Amino acid sequence: MSAPTHKAGFVNIVGKPNVGKSTLMNILVGERLSIISSKAQTTRHRILGLINTDEYQIVFSDTPGMLKPKYELHKNMMSFVNLSLEDADVIVFVTDLYETEEEIEEVIAKINESGIPVLLVINKIDLAKEGQLEEVTAYWTAKIKHETVIPISAQEKFNTERILQEIVDRLPVHPPFYDKEELTDRPERFFASEIIREKIFNNYKKEIPYSTEVSIEDFYDEEAIIKIRATIFCERDSQKGIIIGEKGKMLKKVGIESREELEKFFGKKVHLETHVKVEQDWRKNKLKLKKFGYDPS
Repeated sequence: MSAPTHKAGFVNIVGKPNVGKSTLMNILVGERLSIISSKAQTTRHRILGLINTDEYQIVFSDTPGMLKPKYELHKNMMSFVNLSLEDADVIVFVTDLYETEEEIEEVIAKINESGIPVLLVINKIDLAKEGQLEEVTAYWTAKIKHETVIPISAQEKFNTERILQEIVDRLPVHPPFYDKEELTDRPERFFASEIIREKIFNNYKKEIPYSTEVSIEDFYDEEAIIKIRATIFCERDSQKGIIIGEKGKMLKKVGIESREELEKFFGKKVHLETHVKVEQDWRKNKLKLKKFGYDPS
């Protein structure tokens, strides 16, 4: 039985690509739920992470970075952002010392019209030059309706606890939405694919990471070992050659790094098998996007 004063609500982390949203969510939830990469657009789905205590439940949504749609994929990512504004009790708007409102004016207008309380979080303050934080704070406080400004360094885990406190203060009284034993509503396969995708982002240059998608074909969780078979889809034959690398070296490297990370994440031995397939121009094709789970409806 949850107490009559139990609080629960949806908290949405919103911001441009690369401002540190995923890093922040992982610190707050305390598990590595969103993949983190220094390249933009690594988070394409809304990942829900939960924080549970006896007094409250926070349901986090890590929205994709906000950007102007260039492909069908981007349009689908933006519809996830729009969805996230509809079900939020609190919005955590994350920016940093270097970003401006360029390209996201429309989303900011929606946030300002929503009436949802906004915590304005300014990240990367460990890199601030003299007077820079004041300038950036003045810029953003003029652009976005907010309840409070929280300067943080997600990298250094500085001041991140304050965000949690400000969120809890604003949560409505409500019974928990999810079973308190659960950490996220995403299946294990999803995390397996995200971990492999992160290794692709770390190992390849230029358009390769953006042109790939990882599909988990088999996921067998046995007592002593998890057996995973993954297919890496790319858009062209030339990309397939780059992903596999000379004598399969690159694919092997990605496989080893992914397996090590998967073993850490799942806490047991993992057998990982990876294959590469060409799926022509999947980012521009609505049916193929649907197959990869980008239909937000």
